[in-house]
Amino acid sequence: MVSVPHVCMHPPHPLLLYRRAASAAALALFSSSTSPPNPNPSLAIFHPTMTKPASEIPSKFPLFSDSSQPLFNSQSLALSKSFATNSNPKPVGLNCENLECPLVVISFYKFADFPDHADLRKPLKELCERLRVSGGIILAPEGINGSICGTRDAVEEVLAFIQADDRLKGLRRIESPVSPEEEAIHHGHMSSSPLAAGEDAPFRWDHVRVKLKKEIVTLGMPSVSPIERVGTYVGPKEWNELISDPDTVVIDVRNDYETRIGKFKGAVDPCTTAFREFPSWVDERFKLNQPNNGVEPAGSTQTTADQIEEMNKKMPRVAMYCTGGIRCEKASSFLLSKGFKEVYHLQGGILKYLEEVPKNKSLWQGECFVFDKRVSVEHGLVQGTYKLCYGCKKPVSDADMEAPEWEYGVSCPYCYSSKSEEEKERARARQRQFERWGIIGGPDKGRKPTKPPASEDRNIKQMSSSI
Repeated sequence: MVSVPHVCMHPPHPLLLYRRAASAAALALFSSSTSPPNPNPSLAIFHPTMTKPASEIPSKFPLFSDSSQPLFNSQSLALSKSFATNSNPKPVGLNCENLECPLVVISFYKFADFPDHADLRKPLKELCERLRVSGGIILAPEGINGSICGTRDAVEEVLAFIQADDRLKGLRRIESPVSPEEEAIHHGHMSSSPLAAGEDAPFRWDHVRVKLKKEIVTLGMPSVSPIERVGTYVGPKEWNELISDPDTVVIDVRNDYETRIGKFKGAVDPCTTAFREFPSWVDERFKLNQPNNGVEPAGSTQTTADQIEEMNKKMPRVAMYCTGGIRCEKASSFLLSKGFKEVYHLQGGILKYLEEVPKNKSLWQGECFVFDKRVSVEHGLVQGTYKLCYGCKKPVSDADMEAPEWEYGVSCPYCYSSKSEEEKERARARQRQFERWGIIGGPDKGRKPTKPPASEDRNIKQMSSSI
């Protein structure tokens, strides 16, 4: 008999008993097939649509193909506290069988004149929910910015829907892979279970946000418009030559918690805590607000070679980079408005560089922070080693988690001193909710609990007593 592990430290909720009972019966049926016995049944994952024994699952999912290897990294993957048992778990928009539907993560953006952006919110959110596409999307008068996860067909359908608006055609997009372990977690929890896909999966099946904002990336300067002009794009393969030139000032446009875990060799770190601080840093770094001491602007009738040299010192050749390229669009537009002549930025951002440039030829040092539950990525866009502090949403290393200020779900060395005891206690309460229910707010998330039909309830009770 196959047992289902009890992972809650508190009295189980009736909804969890209901799911465990059905799951145990399904697991017992699954284990009685002709496939070899699972040497570690407590880690078995059952998918309701699975029709093949574990030995026949395609090798692209090593989670099932080699039972002699550990199934999960206990530090990076956390299983949901119940198994999905919906009799019809396959969501609309998916066409896959036996876990052969790989997931993709695609980040995208487009600056555009989009004053009626709010009209897109409701139909876009409904489409994502129907197709089980997860992630976050921002709509603003200046365009669209998002990062979504789902099956290839579902994600492409969402992107096609967005680009049906002529103003949003030609989205700049970056694709990232999803590990087989993360795919297995997602495909194992494709029902309407409120416990979703597990804490450490990149996205949750039941969670998509479509927000309305003033800007798709906040600089706080409405006069700066990437729609009108931006700097010169430089591809990943040409980037090394540009930033290796001693006359080029390389600027990391990201924030301090991002630059802390990785940056390009020799790059200048503005040490900003938010992108809206970048204009002030530029003014101070290049002394743009100081008087010119009688020097006329370059191009005037009184321009001399010395005056041109003085201007070049203030406004040198600049090469900027960020995670996916969107912040550089605004940053380059800002520098051009300030009088800089040579402004370059990395096309596709760090993510494209790590995807295309081999590690042995790379000038990147460290890991790249990403805004999903992968937390960081390395060369080849494989998941990195950093975890996330849920108290401040910033990356932490294994060494950080050994510090006395670290408390899971509450604080880390970077936010401990800035949080009051009241804030920490609220965070502890949220963490207790998650540990008990697998989701903050409890299994019903503020909705009226649903009871199974009487006949189904009797069947569940019979299965429970037989187990």
